[in-house]
Amino acid sequence: MRFGLFGTGPWAHLAHAPALAAHPEVEFAGVWGRDAGRAAGLAAEYGARAYSDVDELIAEVDAVAVALPPDVQAPIALRAARAGRHLLLDKPVATVATEAAEIAQAVEDHDVASVVFFTRRFAPEIAGFLDDVVAIGGWSEARVDHLGSIFTPDNPFGASPWRRERGGLWDVGPHALALVLPVLGPVAEVTAMSGERDLTYLLLRHGSGATSRLTLSVDAPPAAAREEAVFAGEAGVRAVPPALWKPDVALGTALDQLLRAAAGGPGPECDARFGATVTAVLAAAELSARDGVRVRLDESR
Repeated sequence: MRFGLFGTGPWAHLAHAPALAAHPEVEFAGVWGRDAGRAAGLAAEYGARAYSDVDELIAEVDAVAVALPPDVQAPIALRAARAGRHLLLDKPVATVATEAAEIAQAVEDHDVASVVFFTRRFAPEIAGFLDDVVAIGGWSEARVDHLGSIFTPDNPFGASPWRRERGGLWDVGPHALALVLPVLGPVAEVTAMSGERDLTYLLLRHGSGATSRLTLSVDAPPAAAREEAVFAGEAGVRAVPPALWKPDVALGTALDQLLRAAAGGPGPECDARFGATVTAVLAAAELSARDGVRVRLDESR
């Protein structure tokens, strides 16, 4: 399958480009970026072609992989889906619920495969854990603390304007929801509050009656950075295990799932529709924190 890569930042270098180049069933055909020089450099490194026009690259491939900020990703993903191209998207799919839903609908209307790269969901340790706790059932609550400290000179993601603007809610919030939703089910109601820096607290009531609490930040004091997730219920308390940080390997697994789906196999759990669900919850949380109100999901769209 011929892939075009959109994006030339750290995530494209760490995950997308090496995974596309290494996959035996993928031809890494082209690169488009907002910086033409960086696109040319990344393309040359992998023997691909640099493109200056979005639609030209879409027209010449079977699938697109996107490593761009969500506001740049969303219109490209929509154009690619409507052109019949399979989608490997980054999280969040978009920061506007209607835009994410439009992408998911285009995927269905044009019968293309899609996967959203919630990185840890493609680690075998996490995938196996979630399969086990879903099979056990009876979970009534969850707690996820995902606090990073990325605005340091040694962190390549700290230079990202969209992360500084949107904060932990939109950057690590998708990862937290990608753990909670498969176990506790769809969210019915959201209450959120903002703290110092970009600290955001979410209290979610799920349609199943379960509740979850998320604490999110990408600008926490370094000594306060932590990543913990716990489920509790009739079977006791279960902590999500740590996973090895190998983003290119995880993206290779996402590619496997996309290729199987494109060939008529089962669709990935983390598809565009799931990505749209995550965006809807985050948009509701943003509204709740801003206006100091409790938000039902059907009221946030």
